[in-house]
Amino acid sequence: MTRAVVVRDEARGEEAGVRDQAQTTAVVTGASRGFGSAIAAALIDRGHRVVGVARTAEALADLRRELGAAFVPVVADATDAKTARTLIERHQPTLLVLNAGAMPATGPVHEQSWESFSRNWHVDTQHAFHWMRAALRHPLAPDSLVVAMSSGAALRGSPLSGGYAGAKAMIRFLASYAADESRRAALGIRFATVLPQLTPATELGAAGVAAYAERAGIDAAAFAAALEPLLTPAIVGAEIARLCGDTGNRDELRVYELTGHGLHALA
Repeated sequence: MTRAVVVRDEARGEEAGVRDQAQTTAVVTGASRGFGSAIAAALIDRGHRVVGVARTAEALADLRRELGAAFVPVVADATDAKTARTLIERHQPTLLVLNAGAMPATGPVHEQSWESFSRNWHVDTQHAFHWMRAALRHPLAPDSLVVAMSSGAALRGSPLSGGYAGAKAMIRFLASYAADESRRAALGIRFATVLPQLTPATELGAAGVAAYAERAGIDAAAFAAALEPLLTPAIVGAEIARLCGDTGNRDELRVYELTGHGLHALA
């Protein structure tokens, strides 16, 4: 059965005026909280108009009140292919920040079900697939940038979060595949993958820190101390905005770790 897709712009009435004021439009998925809301705020501070996508209308409305008319809230399911296609065609962004993701189920592999183990494949990876595909098929303008938020778990594994590490590693592979197809078709679309370090500063990260601390037999504060300087949403927002504003780097594909020290390019 085909699922109906609802894509609702909560600020279409002011959209034309905002577009005239901003140089570029960015779409940020998973924009209602955590890293996503911080990225949206930082991009607006840099002069971008931001279309923020999330499923929670109330949280998006709160963010709209905080960030003002440059933030266009869109209540939609970012994992749906039609959502990606519709919003790219409607808003013609030159920046995509693919940040949406699900809270992974916590527990060792033998305590997972396949449904819990594969949760992040069905949300994080599926959403990245649909948006990158749409970026190539309804092509973004030359020199546009797609930033895919992966995870440091893609490098080191995540034995207490099911298929999370694999789902995040696949996002990195997808960005590589998409960059190659952009090159082959001479589209000029750039791709970057960002792998943030585990941090207790978000709901997802705090749950992970608590689980791994318990597994190690130490308290969460002691476990988090080993991660200092801690990565915060404010650092993520500032670093992603800086990356999006880096007009001097025209590489088709870049990969970065992101820690409390900032972005670090991987070979």
